[in-house]
Amino acid sequence: MSKRIVILGAGESGTGCAVLALKQGYSVFVSDSGTIKPKYISDLDRIKVPYEQGKHTEDMILNADEIIKSPGIPDKVDIIQKAKAAGIPVISEIEFGSRYTNARHVGITGTNGKTTTTMLCYHILQKAGFNVGLGGNVGKSYALQVAENNFDYYVLELSSFQLDNTYTFKPHIAILSNITPDHLDRYNYEFQNYIDSKFRIAMNQDKDDFFIYCADDEITVKNLQTHKIDAQKLPFSYGTVQEKGAYVTDKEFHLLENTSTNPTNQLTMFINDFALKGIHNSYNSMAAAIAANVLNIRKDIIRESLIDFQNVEHRLEYVATVGGVDYINDSKATNVNSTWYALESMDKPVVWIVGGVDKGNDYAALLPLVKEKVKVIVCLGTDNHKIHAAFGKDVDLMLNTSSAEEAVLVAKRFAAKGDVVLLSPACASFDLFANYEDRGWQYKAAVKNL
Repeated sequence: MSKRIVILGAGESGTGCAVLALKQGYSVFVSDSGTIKPKYISDLDRIKVPYEQGKHTEDMILNADEIIKSPGIPDKVDIIQKAKAAGIPVISEIEFGSRYTNARHVGITGTNGKTTTTMLCYHILQKAGFNVGLGGNVGKSYALQVAENNFDYYVLELSSFQLDNTYTFKPHIAILSNITPDHLDRYNYEFQNYIDSKFRIAMNQDKDDFFIYCADDEITVKNLQTHKIDAQKLPFSYGTVQEKGAYVTDKEFHLLENTSTNPTNQLTMFINDFALKGIHNSYNSMAAAIAANVLNIRKDIIRESLIDFQNVEHRLEYVATVGGVDYINDSKATNVNSTWYALESMDKPVVWIVGGVDKGNDYAALLPLVKEKVKVIVCLGTDNHKIHAAFGKDVDLMLNTSSAEEAVLVAKRFAAKGDVVLLSPACASFDLFANYEDRGWQYKAAVKNL
């Protein structure tokens, strides 16, 4: 009798897992407590996998040999607690998919920068001619690609939620971009739990693998002392010379050989030539370049890739210039740290569109940048009192809006030629929008209607 796999959540990852599980000979059942999108219903019907929506039927779930859980489902929900009590292993798509491929993995995690770093790594590997897939939090379902493709490499963006239910997953290259408090509601409001989750990316690595990390991130460096990492450590820094990895000093980027500090083996270029601007993006570029170097990609290809890369949608995405005013879509900035990076990279006076669902934000870190760069704040959300309280004394004008269209029209009224209108909300989007993508798309549509 075939082993029974139950998949909780019928989105991109869950449906992909169903395809792979079926191909591997499992008996498969999919359960989603919400409404399954028509696209995924069509996929499940096509492969004849039974499913339910709008509920979790315990009798159909708690007889599983193994459960694959969507990363969006917290461990504390009732059905997961009952599964664990029954001794049923609960794993992630990443854990499941990695069992059925011999490909090498580049895994990228961190609170901020992971999407950009992931896309840049993928861009470099593609440019170098690698047979490579893109998955995790971006692109198509990783499990579906394992089922349907035969890639030699995968570049995976990995959230803490995806790492939580991995046990044997072993990336050849692991990148940890940085760690700041986020998603603490999923970690019993214990920052250390979230930190430990991020470090899971390296837990199965050995001396033949590589761990790439930010030497300037105090939380990461401190926790390197308490987490056993057997991989070769390659740091990157903005401002401090490193003996291996990469660093930037005096606006010049240095990519070092992994085994030598011989200057003739280095790639050196000015960061002004990077496609990605701002200090935070220099970190992303360094991390991706080190990963490419580990894979022995030629220096000229790395250089070209850092120059011609197109940034991801909704992350400091240039939309248009209207009346001499630049409009930037940074809707993916759903926490204070992401918005700090966005404001830091602005070199023009800013009309800042901010707000949404506050995740317990402490806006104090943004105050120096707001005082220096922001001339007008346009609030976009149903409850803006915390933003008013945080910045009301330091910005001459703050206005409330309740739609992307209204926010753009108000921003246009107060932006002068040479200014930038920056949507960087520092908040989740669910008060007015379906998700951060919807918020970004509505913003871009409003700009294009000006």
